[in-house]
Amino acid sequence: MTLYAAYGTNLDPARMSERCPHSPLRTTGWLEGWRLTFGGEEHGWDGALPTIVQDAFEQVFVAIYDVTREDETALDGWESADSGLYRKTKVRVSTLTGEVVAWAYVLDAYEGGLPSALHLGVLADAAEAADAPDDYVAALRRRPCRSTGL
Repeated sequence: MTLYAAYGTNLDPARMSERCPHSPLRTTGWLEGWRLTFGGEEHGWDGALPTIVQDAFEQVFVAIYDVTREDETALDGWESADSGLYRKTKVRVSTLTGEVVAWAYVLDAYEGGLPSALHLGVLADAAEAADAPDDYVAALRRRPCRSTGL
């Protein structure tokens, strides 16, 4: 098993149990020194795609999953890592019991653009399902977005 740090729609434990049925939620925590942003607008069907970038003054809420090799392969397909759209990077996550090293998907495209309102709503719902702090979820819901798809 390997540790995966989910920051997007995979924050939702129900979504992850469908996508990766053998990979349980371990804990939640924070990527300190990273921020959630969007990019690759030309790759998304209705707006920019979520990613994380290093930023010394920010932090991103994540859910940590114990992922089996089989589920990791399936997740690579879900997250378009098998096509090169996203790549994996190692990150250090601060949890209530200490720091752990996990991998996360990072968009291999330029930062910029707005996500769709629908995608941002799903992301905020996922953060809420993962018990992210209320102020974090509220900040997601207030982010600028496209009001309609392409």
